[in-house]
Amino acid sequence: MKLARLFKHLGTPGWLAWRRFRAADREAIRAAVAASERSHRGELRFVAEGPLPLGALLKGHTARRRAAELFKRLGVGNTREATGILIYVQLVDRHVEILADHGIDTRVDQVEWETICRELELAFSEGAYRRGVLEAIDRATRLLALHFPARPGDNINELDDRPTLF
Repeated sequence: MKLARLFKHLGTPGWLAWRRFRAADREAIRAAVAASERSHRGELRFVAEGPLPLGALLKGHTARRRAAELFKRLGVGNTREATGILIYVQLVDRHVEILADHGIDTRVDQVEWETICRELELAFSEGAYRRGVLEAIDRATRLLALHFPARPGDNINELDDRPTLF
């Protein structure tokens, strides 16, 4: 465990994610996820987190490991076609992870998700939080619509479209 990282997280207020994503931003993200899911059979979840919980810090969890925990806790891996996607933003470490369920992993290369992550991190470094997330959702939508197009009458919404902030 690196002490600098520990103190950085402990010294960051818990409301950081709420400050970066105001009510209008959260509504725009929700609407973008809802619109996205009408064009494909995937299920998107967006999560932004300020400081990591103390337990995760003491265990030295990376953003990827924390994303994997939330993927499971939020049920992203429980969709009927295994087409859940988690876009996870760790604000203190300034790192983005996209986790795709195994149904998507067989068709979409990890390089695609990594590219979206780095573009999102770049937008965040410019202070463009809302724009960055909306562009990431748009890129994910295009990939999912290509590989998992919507089927009329069989495109139920399995996960909450609202962003989750910790």
